[in-house]
Amino acid sequence: RLGLERADTAEKALNVIVDLLEKYGQGGNCMESHMVFTYHNSFLIADRKEAWVLETSGKYWAAEKVEEGVRNISNQLSITTKIDREHPQLKEYAKSKGWWDGEKEFDFAATYSYVNTARMTTSRGRYCEGYKLLNKHKGSITSEIMMEILRDKESGINMEGGFMTTGSMVSVLPQQPHLPCIHFFTGTPDPAR
Repeated sequence: RLGLERADTAEKALNVIVDLLEKYGQGGNCMESHMVFTYHNSFLIADRKEAWVLETSGKYWAAEKVEEGVRNISNQLSITTKIDREHPQLKEYAKSKGWWDGEKEFDFAATYSYVNTARMTTSRGRYCEGYKLLNKHKGSITSEIMMEILRDKESGINMEGGFMTTGSMVSVLPQQPHLPCIHFFTGTPDPAR
């Protein structure tokens, strides 16, 4: 939200977020119940001309500029070896912890998470299912198709149960500056409605 408030481009919003991350860190409970549950965050940041994926682990972060095609995020690190910007000590910290030997190619998701990055797009899970649904429609995604994807319960995109999806947003950002941007938000606690 502060990126949206303080920046007029996607890259400037990325700068706002990483500056705040460096200054304040991240944390806090993600649930309203008394159970303590925290996790690190991922962001899709887009404007009319460019898009970025920003993923964080504590104060460390990696960012990938989206150059073409489709891209999604979902409750796991997904930036692997294509890192366009990074925390200045990202690799040194990983080396100091013994997570990376400094020799092989640096893979952010493999180094900073427990996810097997070779299986991310093939195993069943929200990230994988979102990846498949987006690629199924690649080149012809409309706001209506995006809404259908975000309503999909079978894939786990629209979660039910202990953790529930309570809102979704679809934005249309035309590259032509004279055309208006359009933003759709769910008006119910279940995007399927």
